[in-house]
Amino acid sequence: MIENQIFVANHNWILYIAAFACAFGISILATPFSKKVSLKLGAIDYPKKRGLHTEPIPRMGGIAIVLGFMLTMLILMPFLAEIRTRQFTGFLIGGIIIVALGMLDDIYNLNAKLKLAIQFIAALVVVLTGTTINTLMWPFATYLESLSAPITIIWIIGVTNAVNFIDGVDGLAAGVTSICATCLMVLCLLTGTELAVVLTATLAGSCLGFLPRNFNPAEVFMGDTGATFLGYVLSVSSILGVFKSYAVLSVLLAVLCIALPILDTLFAMLRRAINHKPIMSADRGHLHHRLIDKGYSQKQAVGILYGISAVSGLFAILIALRNIYAIAVAAVFFIVLTLMLFVYKKRTGHNN
Repeated sequence: MIENQIFVANHNWILYIAAFACAFGISILATPFSKKVSLKLGAIDYPKKRGLHTEPIPRMGGIAIVLGFMLTMLILMPFLAEIRTRQFTGFLIGGIIIVALGMLDDIYNLNAKLKLAIQFIAALVVVLTGTTINTLMWPFATYLESLSAPITIIWIIGVTNAVNFIDGVDGLAAGVTSICATCLMVLCLLTGTELAVVLTATLAGSCLGFLPRNFNPAEVFMGDTGATFLGYVLSVSSILGVFKSYAVLSVLLAVLCIALPILDTLFAMLRRAINHKPIMSADRGHLHHRLIDKGYSQKQAVGILYGISAVSGLFAILIALRNIYAIAVAAVFFIVLTLMLFVYKKRTGHNN
């Protein structure tokens, strides 16, 4: 059981604030540079039938997020002993593989099977260097122990692609990831897992630094370079912080924190399977597309999805705190907010 007082344990708050602020600053300064690199390498997103923009836009802006994250971790290395470990080295190598793959995909539009194969290699590196989901405290642990490595690999690949799948509207992936990272950070604060707190704080800062130029109307897209990296960091951070400490609750808490990308991906896979289409094929059936097709503007759709992501993350935190009254109040608030949104839509009939 996680006691509430752990939250106020001997945390290095200055380190966490420095991680967030440093990543934010580097990312916001590096975004114009990422635009120039995109143009130079020909990583341009041209208008297409299922797309939402009408002008060519640079799509390797994720370089700014990666620089914000990686340079911050390099700066913090002398102050965080857990960075100088075999586990973190594996995480770093896997991240470099994911970023390199994303950059190549943004330039050359790689085959889906090739991308999955390389993502598998990155996830395998993480597992082989000691980062795995601990199934010993789960029900049927005896049977699941041998599946710890495969479950970890599936989780990393799944979350990596889930974030990539929701990157279809200006500002959505960056904003949702910052919300997910913040919620994960709170859970990691509760467990006292310092490295996971630093990773999530750095990720949130990197995303928010990129968001001003990515929010509608976007000047630059993060592309696969950024989206897959965000998913990768979220997946590994959750393993280090949530799966490591919350025992039976770990699956529920991790899924709730990253619920929006996970559910959208699962629905997309189911939809494509029913329609006999390749699982990795693109379509216009994602939640953000459905909201826009119903008449919401891009900003409205993104705002709604931000809210859903924040509420699901809040539920994860409340469950971790084991406060049944707070959970009940949050549930009622969510229901009322949903009804208000529905009534607002009916009364206004927006079609913008």
